[in-house]
Amino acid sequence: MGDLFTEAAKKHQAESGPLAVRLRPSTLDELVGQQHVLGAGSALRLAIEQDRPPSMILFGPPGTGKTTIARIVAERTGAAFEELSAVSARVDDVRAVIARAGDRLGGNGLRTILFIDEIHRFNKAQQDSVLHAVEDGLVTLIGATTENPYFEVNSALLSRCTVIELTALAEDELVEILGRGAAMLGAAEAEPDVLALIATRAGGDARAGLQILELAQATAKAEGAPISESHVLDASRKRPLLYDRKGDQHYDFASAFIKSMRGGDADASVYYLAAMLEAGEDARFIARRMVILASEDIGNADPNALVVAVAAAQALEHVGLPEAQLNLAQAAIYLAQAPKSNASAVAIWEARRDVREHGNARPPAMLRSTGHKAGAKARGHGEGYAYPHDDPKGFDVSYLPEELRGRRYYRP
Repeated sequence: MGDLFTEAAKKHQAESGPLAVRLRPSTLDELVGQQHVLGAGSALRLAIEQDRPPSMILFGPPGTGKTTIARIVAERTGAAFEELSAVSARVDDVRAVIARAGDRLGGNGLRTILFIDEIHRFNKAQQDSVLHAVEDGLVTLIGATTENPYFEVNSALLSRCTVIELTALAEDELVEILGRGAAMLGAAEAEPDVLALIATRAGGDARAGLQILELAQATAKAEGAPISESHVLDASRKRPLLYDRKGDQHYDFASAFIKSMRGGDADASVYYLAAMLEAGEDARFIARRMVILASEDIGNADPNALVVAVAAAQALEHVGLPEAQLNLAQAAIYLAQAPKSNASAVAIWEARRDVREHGNARPPAMLRSTGHKAGAKARGHGEGYAYPHDDPKGFDVSYLPEELRGRRYYRP
């Protein structure tokens, strides 16, 4: 009886569920995008078409086809398909799936594919509970995650899976999907410019784009008018921000911010600063990166850069956001436009490398202390030292240890 209700629910969902569910592709030929991993002749496509999919982790931004690919595998495969959501599943649920997989394999040789959505939310114990079943080939695992699995999935499980990175959909790919959605909604007359606007507002997320389309079309239908730009803007008041403060987006945007300042692009620097602030990035992290860059990439080419960066960091503590965005923007622009030199950074890096590789060579006798211990002068400490203020020769002497004489660390 439960199966009958399940099938009825699936049928009802296919007829009245969200547009993204109703429009979900059922074959690889219908899938739009991700050609870098699913193009004709690719290893993954051949494996799916030949019903030998490997255990895999699909990761990428929302709305890029992770769940769709898993369901396509389910449609094509001769294996049983089990699905769990890491948000609600417990270790007992995983063990029950594995037990059923063992019964199928032993009873009639039927394989089992286990799809775990949001697998990054599985804790270590939950991930370990599926590890041996994957390792022994009892189940083929397909995990979906928006987080970098190298950070979120334990290495033992990761080593037994193929990691497939999916990318945000291009606007022309989104327009193709939206065209299908418009036809399904009876809005085939939607102007190309309207679909292009939705694609822009969706930010590479097919699900978000179809949600905007569905809401905009419902509003237009209520007004008895064709879908227009105003309907789209009303249905998408805030663009989705693809950002995670602990994952790839955090590192990618921080890297872009730093490299833009280093490369002298003030406009890009302010843009990436804005993107991080809008996404809720820790402003103290941003300020710290600017203080570091002021010495690493500008240094003595403009010593005032460090003063500006430190002042911005102090202003952030004193004023707080949102007002401190002004201080951070001023500093970012200053750092981007300042002359660049990494001579100070190279100097300390090379000096520390010499210390690590060769030990800390003792200072020459003339530089050693004469006042902290009795008899120091008798042992030659301070002998030959020329006080530069009294004897200009003191400015021409090398103060490096004898074995490093002639070594240059600072090259302005």
